[in-house]
Amino acid sequence: MSELADLPDLLPDPAGLPRHDIADLSLAAQGRARIEWADRAMPVLRQIRERFAVERPFVGVRVAACMHVTTESANLMRALAAGGAEVTLCASNPLSTQDDTAAALVVDYGVATFARNGVGRDDYYAHIDAALDAAPHYVFDDGCDLVNILHTERTDVLDGVRGGCEETTTGVIRLRQMAAAGALRFPMVAVNDTDTKHMFDNRYGTGQSTLDAIFRATNTLLAGSTVVVAGYGYCGRGVASRAKGLGAAVIVTEIDPTKALDAAMDGFRVLPMSAAAQLGDVFITVTGNRDVLRREHFEVMRDGAILANSGHFDVEIDIVALADLGVQEPRRVRPSTDEYLLVDGRRLRLLAEGRLVNLAAAEGHPAAVMDMSFADQALTAEWLHVSGVRLEPGVHDVPTEIDKDVARMKIASMGIEIDTLTPAQEEYLTSWEFGS
Repeated sequence: MSELADLPDLLPDPAGLPRHDIADLSLAAQGRARIEWADRAMPVLRQIRERFAVERPFVGVRVAACMHVTTESANLMRALAAGGAEVTLCASNPLSTQDDTAAALVVDYGVATFARNGVGRDDYYAHIDAALDAAPHYVFDDGCDLVNILHTERTDVLDGVRGGCEETTTGVIRLRQMAAAGALRFPMVAVNDTDTKHMFDNRYGTGQSTLDAIFRATNTLLAGSTVVVAGYGYCGRGVASRAKGLGAAVIVTEIDPTKALDAAMDGFRVLPMSAAAQLGDVFITVTGNRDVLRREHFEVMRDGAILANSGHFDVEIDIVALADLGVQEPRRVRPSTDEYLLVDGRRLRLLAEGRLVNLAAAEGHPAAVMDMSFADQALTAEWLHVSGVRLEPGVHDVPTEIDKDVARMKIASMGIEIDTLTPAQEEYLTSWEFGS
């Protein structure tokens, strides 16, 4: 059950603020300015928010979201609240929480928020528990932790959940495992799998923001170095292409033969990690799996190697094994950079404690990219609630029409025009009667 009694500042205060556990309410003005800055680069979501404010499709609806608490996700919360939803937000990663954003959500936008940067495991799960105390009708998840808690520890509110959205690769994998085991009790829509999410958010967003985080944390020069990218999905493709563009020699490691072939055809050297570990200066994991970098790899890495994870959870780099190899406690040498001294004098540098580096050591994806991802989420929530569709428990795709609508609005906001089919072309594409 909930541990609300153990958390400070949760009940509405005399000013009438929503429930919250945040670091500092006085940061609200700073947070609002940053949220409004991000909003300028999110024209699609802004259009949706303006329509929601008029149509009010979510009146009477309670939404619980477990997401990275950033200026971009704040604008998604604003859109849902504008549509009449009672929104509760908790953090999906304590290191990515922006305390000023959390303050503005509570003070300026009336969103119940449970997020403080850097909280430990107990408070992290207490925040999820607090969000579920709202008895949500719909859930938004980043990584499936909220959905997992619903099915294991908070079954008291499970029956009231009608459905939800998941926007991460790792979360969709976990949901599909739950569905295959017959454990998933309500429909979840895989927003992560839309073209306007994984083709742009994962590739362009992760590619740029991951390298941005590495630069901020280390001030390293990428040109002339060797960068090892573990995983060549959409995220890995984005990271590899941007590292190559900055002058690095890029090595890709993979377990999937098709993706490995894709990387090779794109001009990258493909090696197993056992070989790549001896060559890399910078290692970036983007697989969604655990122990991608582990003891046998640390033992052969070069002095000064940089280790960064841009997958979802802090399991891709085996931090326990790394600490075991160290001869002393890791030393914080720069913000977000811990140096591990090994017995032979080599130093390995771990960024952001192995957590999601682009959010823990930088600001995450550019708002212009998240505009599409969060537009997908907002429209999918509306579709779930308003369309009358009755989905079976399991993992479902976003309707193609929503994905295309988001792309159409995005290119229009960029001043881009495209062709339309002529009647003859439409007839040709929809008929089997035409020969060659």
